[in-house]
Amino acid sequence: MRIVHDWKGRADSDRGAAVALGNFDGVHRGHQSVIALAAKAAGLLKAPLGVISFEPHPRRIFQPDAPSFRLMQPDQQARALAGLGVDIFYVLPFTPELAEMTDREFALDVLHQGLGVRDVALGFDISFGKGRTGSPETMTAYGQELGFGVSVAQAVGEGNTKFSSTAVREALRDGHPEIAARVLGRPFAIEGVVEHGRQLGRTLGYPTANVALRDYVQPRFGVYATRTRLPDGREVAGVANIGVNPTIDGTIAPRLEVWLFDFDEDIYDQVIETDLIAFLRDEAKFDGLPSMVAQIDTDAAQARALLLPEL
Repeated sequence: MRIVHDWKGRADSDRGAAVALGNFDGVHRGHQSVIALAAKAAGLLKAPLGVISFEPHPRRIFQPDAPSFRLMQPDQQARALAGLGVDIFYVLPFTPELAEMTDREFALDVLHQGLGVRDVALGFDISFGKGRTGSPETMTAYGQELGFGVSVAQAVGEGNTKFSSTAVREALRDGHPEIAARVLGRPFAIEGVVEHGRQLGRTLGYPTANVALRDYVQPRFGVYATRTRLPDGREVAGVANIGVNPTIDGTIAPRLEVWLFDFDEDIYDQVIETDLIAFLRDEAKFDGLPSMVAQIDTDAAQARALLLPEL
């Protein structure tokens, strides 16, 4: 999969795709239905399959003070899209120029003239262009005018849950990673560089790998059963705390602290990806280290029973 970062001056090899348009934060099952429509058009047209997204996320520009909300880092998003067979991932810079485009200017300048798209798939509730005036209906009209096809994916879901990024964020904030996983089609995962911490966990016999949450949506603070992928592809079960560790003096930014079971290797400064499998309990402030250690033992036993039941 190629990653393209602009719509201007593109080579012929970067033009002429059937594309899915959206932010695709999470690449959840609703997003996958949009991409499936684009893939169908790509097959009929014998065209490359493309996905168009934006960086930074437009919400970060229009709502700069909003709480962190991202479900994926760019590398995670690229891997998910590659797994769906995407040939070209257009990560368009959401600059003031792009933000000021009307919906028609976006269709004409970016999609038609810039990328030469042959078909555009989008979700039923998408909006685009300055003032969010663009809609599936206007895109259909622009496609008829400019010569590209348009297909619209309808809402998909299970029971009362619509597959959406909002549903994933709400599930995580409520402490329900299993609901988030059903919407995503895989567990929600936090990826980041293992940072040096205060070494307290190692002193107590529970060495943790510490990863900053950065601009991820903040899941409910507490303890989770987890699975962590290492750079070499190994997957290790564990138990993690997400939060600020209130028992220990000193204020820290919210972070993931994961204890990998039966693992004792130096992974500082390496990138790991940790799946949240099950929420075990809320983060708590203990009256001392002995009571905290006793609770960690209980948490670890519960996580092992969930993740490694055969042991």
